Amino acid sequence: MSQKKIELYADGLNPNEFETNFGIEIDGYTFNPSLFRKQKASHYLNYSKDLISKCNGKPISLEVIADEENEMVNQAKILSSLAENVYVKIPITFTNKQFTTKVLEKLVSDGIKINLTAIFTMEQVEKVLPILKESNSILSIFAGRIFDCGKDAIEIMTKINQKVKNNSSCKTLWASPRMSYDYINAINCGTDIITMQAAQINKMKMFSKNLEDYSLETVMQFFNDAKDSGFEIK
Repeated sequence: MSQKKIELYADGLNPNEFETNFGIEIDGYTFNPSLFRKQKASHYLNYSKDLISKCNGKPISLEVIADEENEMVNQAKILSSLAENVYVKIPITFTNKQFTTKVLEKLVSDGIKINLTAIFTMEQVEKVLPILKESNSILSIFAGRIFDCGKDAIEIMTKINQKVKNNSSCKTLWASPRMSYDYINAINCGTDIITMQAAQINKMKMFSKNLEDYSLETVMQFFNDAKDSGFEIK
């Protein structure tokens, strides 16, 4: 691939995948409670420590699991204390839809690195940016899920990127990509970081693949599958 124009974070790697050669440099790592559950983590903090030990000091985002202000702040402090390179993922709202602004205020004042997650709208960004503007926080916008809702995530991300760059020191992150080409989409609309799962990163090795060659491979795949299955049309 050509010279990188965006930071690439690997999302939800298993502990044994950190040494994988993806053909492109990995700049950081992201996780969430759903990924921990999928990976059958039995102890949240111990599993977090294991992941931290494998990321060679690169940024790693670990999420709180509380839904109440004081407990969320306490959990953020615990996670942050695990290593200097930890960014604590804080949801944009509590489950009652109230913004986590007071949590953010406390964490910013304590100098805790924040990855604000589950952002979907410009209005949400405008709500929190005054609090985070002088920090090095990451704002994770779920572009893939925005696309799922039939909205143009590229248009929304472009506007958010411009807003954040013009009014803060924060970085934007393209979250929940739906295809490897979202790496290009994220670059084109000015995003600072994209997080991608291992399968999506691996597929980027195909970016230089000749389309006519790939067409022939596809034709041969269909033919060979039909032949091997013993199908007949008579």
